[in-house]
Amino acid sequence: QVQLVESGGGLVQAGGSLRLSCAASGNIFSINDMGWYRHAPGKQRELVAGISSGGIPVYADSVKGRFTISRDNAKNTVSLQMNSVKAEDTAVYYCNAEIRAGPISQYYIYWGRGTQVTVSS
Repeated sequence: QVQLVESGGGLVQAGGSLRLSCAASGNIFSINDMGWYRHAPGKQRELVAGISSGGIPVYADSVKGRFTISRDNAKNTVSLQMNSVKAEDTAVYYCNAEIRAGPISQYYIYWGRGTQVTVSS
C-alpha cells in the first residue's frame, strides 16, 4: 500500500532553517505532481509549494524567496528547504503526491500524516 511519510519537522528559531522531507513507498509505478501543504490552527490549509514531475515548482506568495521545493524521482522523495523562517510559518506541514501504483492504471492523491513545524521568536 502506498504511504507518504514526512520527516524533518521540529522547533526552529525565527530566521533559521529547516528541511522537510517526504518519502513515498509502496508498489509505485510513477508519481506526477508532489507538494507541501500546511495547516495552522485557525487558518485555512494552503499550498506551500508544488512541483511537477518535470521539476517545475510553484510557491505560495508568502514563501517565495525563502522556501525551495525539490524532488528526487529515483528515490520517490520530495523536500522543502525552509530558510529565513518566520513565526507565521508555524503549522503542520503535509506532503501530498499524485501516484500511480501498480497494477492500477489510475493516479490517486495521497497524503502524509503531517509533521509539526514550530518557529520560535
